[in-house]
Amino acid sequence: MEEAGVGAAKLSRRESISPVKGESPLLGPREEQRSCGGVRKRRDPSPLGWGPRRGRAYPSATPSRCPGPASATMSHQTPLGSSVPHASCLDLWRGKNDQLVRQAKVAQDSRLSLRRQQLAQDALEGFRGLLHSLRGLPAAVPVLPLELTVTCNFITLRASLAQGFTEDQAQDIQQGLERVLETQEQLGPRLECGLRGLWDSVLHYSSLLLELLPALHHLAGLQAALWLSTDCLGDLTFLLQTLNGNQSEASENLLRLLKTWSPPAEESDAPLTLQDARGLKDVLLTASAYRQGLRELITGSLPRALSSLQEAASGLCPRPVLVQVYTALGTCLRKMGNPQRALLYLVAALKGGSTWGPPLLEASRLYRQLGNTAAELESLELLVEALNVTHSSEAPQLLIEVELLLPRLHPASPLHCGTQSQAKYLLASRCLHVGRAEDAAEHYLDLLALVLDGLEPKVGPCMPEVFLEAAAALIQAGRAQDALTVCEELLSRTSSLLPKMPQLWEDARKGTKESPHCPSWVSATYLLQGQAWVQLGAQKEAISEFSRCLELLFRATPKDKEQGPASNGEKGCVSDMTLQQLRAAALISRGLQWVASGQDTKALQDFLLSVQMCPGNQDASFHLLQTLRRMDRRDEATALWWRLEAQTKLPQENAAWSLPLYLETYLGWIRFPDRETLLEEFQTSLPEPCDL
Repeated sequence: MEEAGVGAAKLSRRESISPVKGESPLLGPREEQRSCGGVRKRRDPSPLGWGPRRGRAYPSATPSRCPGPASATMSHQTPLGSSVPHASCLDLWRGKNDQLVRQAKVAQDSRLSLRRQQLAQDALEGFRGLLHSLRGLPAAVPVLPLELTVTCNFITLRASLAQGFTEDQAQDIQQGLERVLETQEQLGPRLECGLRGLWDSVLHYSSLLLELLPALHHLAGLQAALWLSTDCLGDLTFLLQTLNGNQSEASENLLRLLKTWSPPAEESDAPLTLQDARGLKDVLLTASAYRQGLRELITGSLPRALSSLQEAASGLCPRPVLVQVYTALGTCLRKMGNPQRALLYLVAALKGGSTWGPPLLEASRLYRQLGNTAAELESLELLVEALNVTHSSEAPQLLIEVELLLPRLHPASPLHCGTQSQAKYLLASRCLHVGRAEDAAEHYLDLLALVLDGLEPKVGPCMPEVFLEAAAALIQAGRAQDALTVCEELLSRTSSLLPKMPQLWEDARKGTKESPHCPSWVSATYLLQGQAWVQLGAQKEAISEFSRCLELLFRATPKDKEQGPASNGEKGCVSDMTLQQLRAAALISRGLQWVASGQDTKALQDFLLSVQMCPGNQDASFHLLQTLRRMDRRDEATALWWRLEAQTKLPQENAAWSLPLYLETYLGWIRFPDRETLLEEFQTSLPEPCDL
């Protein structure tokens, strides 16, 4: 900035705008003096615009005595009657701003974290003091570009150090807008309009003051960043439409509005900034495109999501964000049926940074979709290892970065990979599901060790089911004794519920209370214990556990009317289908033990009851057919055979319900081994069709 003539030159330009004769072009009529809080009228006989003030000496009119940049207490030493601080004061304040910007950049380049933090904090306090000094003066157009620039630098550094926007930044923006409107003498009524109203008024007013436009667009960029980070998309759209001068248009596409926004270039002699409006625009474009693409990906608008995410990848994208964008692109392409392109993006994501969790999780989903089980499990194993490694994150830039404007990942987001224990649970459950029982058992035992040590309170969707899946994996791996230990641990943790059950059921039988709901996993625990005893060859203990399971199941009632058919949540609610399949599994298991002990009559009762309780379970029907055939009950066996033969010729529909993993695993153990062979053998023993 030049010396004293600069302020006068700017003042002369401003005078041409003022329509009222004898009125100060910056402060209005002389009898009105304005402070930060609003307008107050006073009569002032002093030619300098000052009268005697109680307890304070007259200020000197000497221009060389101007308020110091870091001292708010000296700010009123500038003569108000002179309208604008002397040029030397503006130079001093601008020099202080430039010095603080350079200090912040030195802090950014420092490799010592403590020194970096201290330098940045000192710069922040310097901006705070400088801004306080500037706001201690009446608002004046020649000073406002510097004041707004200091405001922008202060907000940028403050948000960067806090790693996010707060209400304080919104208040700083509002105060900056109010300072602009103070020069209009119409601040009071406009304050009731909120930030949107303030921006509308300021931008329309500033169209007459070209020297304010660069700083106002800079402040508008920070406002846009704040509104984007807090999901105030309606306010953000309004602001961009106002900046672009197209409020009458119906366009609400943020990306299009951001691309249209063209912040004016700053003059070469303008005060230094930490981040200018054009840099903010690039950040806003990338963050907005990524947020929009992720939202469209979750809602299923895949072509639009692909376009938005590609827009984000082509913008100003830091490496951690680029990893997320590439992973989201991989997810989008996988869902669109293009696994090869998806894989290319996932490989690029793994090469692009040290945050390997999301791309590895998505890779496991991709390989699962392709049916490559080995690659799927390998990806999950790498995911567990990756989440165990703590990476030293790079120090954030002292700028508004894309990361500050992104929402926190929701657990339902495709990019959320959870904790190491949750990844371990996913690996264990997939191993169990695909039949790798030994690996599954080891993974489940690792998880249970964390739970029993109190290091991980929750590793799966429902902790009791994690215990049950662990027991099922151990049984399938041939480790029945370990499975019994896991079941006993689960029952010991819930033993306080069980002694009260008999009395509650007695009250329910008498009609004094409602029937209690015993959690399904209590019955399932007895079911798995019975199977463990079967594997150990203890037939009596097995039958006893199956009977205890059935006793609880026949007293239980389904609780899924409001939660849907696949509910298996923490509260122990069990779907009607799960309850039916549990009953069928327990009856079939006990029936098989009766068969093994030569008690076909008791076995027949259990198999027949299982068919009645769960008509959709064909395994019960095949076990019943074999028992009827062995007992030579030909007529009943023939009728059942015709029914099964007809069912096998019908098209098989996919079940609309799902079962807990431990129950799916258990049903595989009691599945009838060779259905077609039994039907064929029975058919050969039938008499001629005419005799039937």
